[in-house]
Amino acid sequence: MSGSSDTVKPVACTIKPPVNLQIGDTKTETSRSGVSVVDVTLPFGKTVNIEDISFKNFYTAFVTVRLLRRNPAQDAPAKWCTALRDLPLMDNPHTEGRSQDYFSIHRSKMLVEPDHVASVRLILRQPSSAWLVFTLEDIQIHPHLEPGPVKEVSDWLSDLTLVDQHPNLEGLPDPQTVSSSIQQMWALTEVMQSNQTMASIGRFDVDGCYDINLLSLT
Repeated sequence: MSGSSDTVKPVACTIKPPVNLQIGDTKTETSRSGVSVVDVTLPFGKTVNIEDISFKNFYTAFVTVRLLRRNPAQDAPAKWCTALRDLPLMDNPHTEGRSQDYFSIHRSKMLVEPDHVASVRLILRQPSSAWLVFTLEDIQIHPHLEPGPVKEVSDWLSDLTLVDQHPNLEGLPDPQTVSSSIQQMWALTEVMQSNQTMASIGRFDVDGCYDINLLSLT
């Protein structure tokens, strides 16, 4: 899942500093849980449909993605849901393989549709005691953009504006006339392709002789 949507500008968001979860006495190293939480919030009052979430790993073994989604059709509070659970980022938590690779989590890999998202929570896990510091860097959220409809040729022809609506285009052929001529050419082409014969086009001989009226001197 490496790579990202380089052609789409990432969403403006706020990435809060990681919060390390502790167990028991926070003054001792034995209290280390190997779990850290990174919250990514969008501008207040706005939501986004996510295409992908990209980042650079820094010694994180697994990541879980949680989404705070709103339902625009209902007047109800936003709800948290799990979009991805314990995605492996390293080949082995105790070795350095893929510990600093780039990753991109596409919406097609998520358990729920990442639409109308107000906040993203990344839960990081590193069970190995070999890495005291682990996090995710360069976190970016790219929006999902619906592709625009592809115009048919008939749609382009219908977009032509009448000449009388544009006085500056006087002298140009009427778009409707051009459209009609093009359609006739298409029809003629179809007929010729479907009725191919061995007869030559442009010959005027009849039984090996030419009609004098069909000849012109140059």
